[in-house]
Amino acid sequence: MKKELEDTQVALEASHKVIAGLIEIGLSMSKRIEKMKVKRQLAKANHVECHQKFQARIHEAEDSMQAQHLLIETLVDEKDSLLQTIHGLQEANNAPAPFDGDWEEEPEEEPEEEEIEDIPLGEGEIDDE
Repeated sequence: MKKELEDTQVALEASHKVIAGLIEIGLSMSKRIEKMKVKRQLAKANHVECHQKFQARIHEAEDSMQAQHLLIETLVDEKDSLLQTIHGLQEANNAPAPFDGDWEEEPEEEPEEEEIEDIPLGEGEIDDE
């Protein structure tokens, strides 16, 4: 009976050691899980921040594109107005329309140098030399 008691005590001690080891493993895993949760929350917060920054950039780009579109429309309207004014002035002055679609700028010709003829002395010219 004493032998059985000793065997039971040894088995009980072994069980306590196993339980203590399992508790230590459980605590270690709990710490890791908490660290992973913190990392996940930080990653999620970072993702949200990046998403908001990209959304802001997209919004800025859209606003810029809209402003450029309005500017282009204004410039096209101004060009049309100027062309109408030019056309009206040309009609008033009976001038040909330079913007008829076939109009091309003519290349500038270099003026030719006039040759000076040598006039022989003695034919009515005065020589001051």
